Amino acid sequence: MIPEDLKYAETHEWARITDIVEVGLTDYAIEQLGDIVFVELPAVGDPVTANNPFAVVESVKAVSDINSPVTGTVTEINEQIHDNYDIFKTAAFTDAWLVKIQPADLKEADALMTPDQYSDHIS
Repeated sequence: MIPEDLKYAETHEWARITDIVEVGLTDYAIEQLGDIVFVELPAVGDPVTANNPFAVVESVKAVSDINSPVTGTVTEINEQIHDNYDIFKTAAFTDAWLVKIQPADLKEADALMTPDQYSDHIS
């Protein structure tokens, strides 16, 4: 499943772009990781840089960095995922968002892939 209202990074993060950028992991990333057992998120107010790690996800298979799709400041983190890692499997594109970022330059998100481009990328 690749929702049409999102943009995508080559490293399998999705971005819901409004005046802020909400970030999560794609179904493809979650499938590759397997069962997620731990997520380390940044703090509200932390700066993030496009294409650089801002979080870590640990699964039964691997530990993976999660990269920011844009440069900016973390405005909110999703605390509920720590209580229910299965949410990644059931609501990857809705309730399993990781952070919300106030972008320094929203135009930076133009570099992300469209749903069709991401579909080709994972094929």
